[in-house]
Amino acid sequence: MINELKKYWKEDMLSGFLVFILALPLSMGIAQASEFEPIYGLLTAMIGGLVVALFAGSPLTIKGPAAGLIVIVAGAVNEFGGGEMGWRFTLGAVLVAGIFQILFGLLKMGKLSDFFPLPAVHGMLAAIGIIIISKQLHGLLGINPMHKHLDPSVVGAAGDKPLVKPFELFEAMPHSLQHLNHHALIIGIVSLIVVLGWPLVKHPVAKKIPAPLLVLLVAIPLSKLIGLDEKLFVHFDKSLHDIMELNVSFGGLETPSIFIKYVVMFSIVGSLEALLTVKAIDMRDPLHRNSNTNKDLSALGLGNAIAGALGGLPMISEVARSSANVNNGGKSRWSNFFHGFFMLIFLLLAVQFSGLIPKPALSAMLIGVGLKLAHPNEFKHMLKIGRDQLFIFLLTIIVTLATDLLLGILAGILLKLIFEISKGLKFSEVFKAKVDIQKGADQYEVIALSSLVFSNYISLTNQLNTIPKDANVKLIVSNISMIDHSTMENLQRLSSDFKAQGGQFELVGLERFIQLSADPLSVRINKDINKK
Repeated sequence: MINELKKYWKEDMLSGFLVFILALPLSMGIAQASEFEPIYGLLTAMIGGLVVALFAGSPLTIKGPAAGLIVIVAGAVNEFGGGEMGWRFTLGAVLVAGIFQILFGLLKMGKLSDFFPLPAVHGMLAAIGIIIISKQLHGLLGINPMHKHLDPSVVGAAGDKPLVKPFELFEAMPHSLQHLNHHALIIGIVSLIVVLGWPLVKHPVAKKIPAPLLVLLVAIPLSKLIGLDEKLFVHFDKSLHDIMELNVSFGGLETPSIFIKYVVMFSIVGSLEALLTVKAIDMRDPLHRNSNTNKDLSALGLGNAIAGALGGLPMISEVARSSANVNNGGKSRWSNFFHGFFMLIFLLLAVQFSGLIPKPALSAMLIGVGLKLAHPNEFKHMLKIGRDQLFIFLLTIIVTLATDLLLGILAGILLKLIFEISKGLKFSEVFKAKVDIQKGADQYEVIALSSLVFSNYISLTNQLNTIPKDANVKLIVSNISMIDHSTMENLQRLSSDFKAQGGQFELVGLERFIQLSADPLSVRINKDINKK
């Protein structure tokens, strides 16, 4: 690691600074949307850089608070009673979830993401996007739907029930429109135009400027010019010294069902999102390195345990900031460390920036994040892969919006299994992939003896990992009944891994299959076996 610092410190310091510029407003906005004080979003980003980078198994991912966990964090705060008590009880669940993530890594569960079918994962992310939008639309108007001032006819007889469910939040929009803050709306709309319009600018110099930074450069002077209400600015009432103390409480254990629910959701959903990001960023690594997912998961758990103890949000390997790190020329874990170092410098000066950053601008940034997660192209992509994949995607979204993330992704998994069993998957093949590995003079032949689907892919890779990555491998699939979309995509990535390390991975026998759509990664059914 010291050698990497000596070799790449210039590139990593520059990239770390540029990522810090991007992470600064997003971390505050995510904290605000999660019912945490904005400064604790910065604390999480600082820990994700200064601490987690030293132990991480992924060279290019940036650790910090993520929009994908807003729904869970805000839900936890409110189910634990809201306010300071809800915040402290939520920290207890975050800390315990962090300990579980450390154990996940030690137990070598870094391949956890391979079990989840991709349509369900994308459906979960799209649902998160819709939920973020449903809440931040109110923030764009200067209204906080989590507070008690809304119309009793909308939120209940007492008039003080916070709105959490997306359908409730959309239903309350007419009321928020009637009571909007006009200055907030101006700031919000201008900020949203920048968020959505700036990526369309193709000038090479302009593309170097992160949209969130430009939003602040526009929104801060404009909000002062039009006299935005002081309540609608981010205020830093605490210094770094004030927040570096134990704030966690395990009072949530008094309601064990709620506590266990959020520990499971923080540990499972957080780990899943983090591992998917690691997988995606590895594919963009110009040095073609493979992350140690088990080590990275344990490092992430350590960061979450520390953040939970001090008052921070749960963190993951965040995809937008990690992608920016790659684009900005980051080369090693030190770029994440420098991102955390610059966050530390800002926190030392944070009180001096109190009352400068308008909350509607942060809401606009998060709406931009939500639109990326739930973009119409996601729906088109799923339809292109196949109608059955679109059904799984949509069911995951609907169940998530109606209940929660955990039930949503479980519904997607169940429907996926039902579809695959109806297409010929045997119950004995659901979790166990059967293969026969034969080593020849110059290559390995791996003969598949069972269908290859998302739920047995981990079993398949455990057996393939016995083969050196610089070898020539032929996976012969001629005599199995089906290969699902998730496995086709995962095998494509596996082929890239072999190629990057001087080997070759080839699928043999696909000509005997029919595709359920024109997409090259669609579900494939063996036409000869199905005729029998």
